[in-house]
Amino acid sequence: MAKRIKDPGIGLSSDKQVQRFISPDGSFNIKHINKQTSISRSYNYLISISWTRFFLWVFFGYLVVNSVFAGIYTLIGISSIAVPTGNVFKDFLNAFFFSAQTVTTVGYGRMAPKGMIFGILSSLEALIGLLSFSFITGLLYGRFSKPKSSIKFSEHLILRKYNGMDTIMFRLMSRSTNVMIRPKIEVTLSLSQKTKDDKYVNNFYSLTLERKQITYLPTTWTVVHEINEASPLYEFNREELVTLHGELLILVSYYDESFAQEVHQIHSYVLKDLKTDVVFSPAFYYDEEGYTVLDHDKLGSTRALDVEK
Repeated sequence: MAKRIKDPGIGLSSDKQVQRFISPDGSFNIKHINKQTSISRSYNYLISISWTRFFLWVFFGYLVVNSVFAGIYTLIGISSIAVPTGNVFKDFLNAFFFSAQTVTTVGYGRMAPKGMIFGILSSLEALIGLLSFSFITGLLYGRFSKPKSSIKFSEHLILRKYNGMDTIMFRLMSRSTNVMIRPKIEVTLSLSQKTKDDKYVNNFYSLTLERKQITYLPTTWTVVHEINEASPLYEFNREELVTLHGELLILVSYYDESFAQEVHQIHSYVLKDLKTDVVFSPAFYYDEEGYTVLDHDKLGSTRALDVEK
């Protein structure tokens, strides 16, 4: 009989409409409200978001700073940095280009501030530019140097017969060419179940795996859990499994040579997405020269179980 374990940190309370705890991207599916902000939290956010979002924020900040100073220069009088054109929009553009040259400390020389007020404002903007680019440089270093795992999981969780019994499997690999050293995995099953008093609670179980650790992983690793008498899923048939409000919470750790330290990655599967009676297709083969060829696109590819040889 399966033995329940203590709450791993998710919480025991549940609900009929509760969503999965971990999103497909590995982040916890939690909405934060009334959260206080600070510079340190902004830093953590900016080194954690995608590169696309990061550069969009940089570009947005660049536009805002230059637009604000360009507006000030235009209101004070564009004549102190360029010949007025009589068109407000063109004057604003001239002020914007002057601001861009100032904030980046480029200073082409075609436009230069005249008068004490413009000299003070341009000096202040140059200081803001230096501080901003120093901050962005720190962010770039932080993003490149931050230890980050690079594990790719199969899209689906599969259920198939293996060694004469129903077995749940999923597959993983490294996204990069780096070999994962001593990868180890922990899989916790979370079941949201209704109690006698019509309330929902989370029950947690540590799943027994065929192998919890290997020495190194240059290709793929198929993680296997047999649904035997010790499994918390043993009491359910195949039809019931996909109706359960259950989620596999996965933590993978391994030593990464690039960062010279152990890194971790979180992932999850929900039982309702189980694919039954299929088997993973081979993701690597040997070429004519005997080298192993690993096809990253075939990590999650499956085929019908009845064609398995």
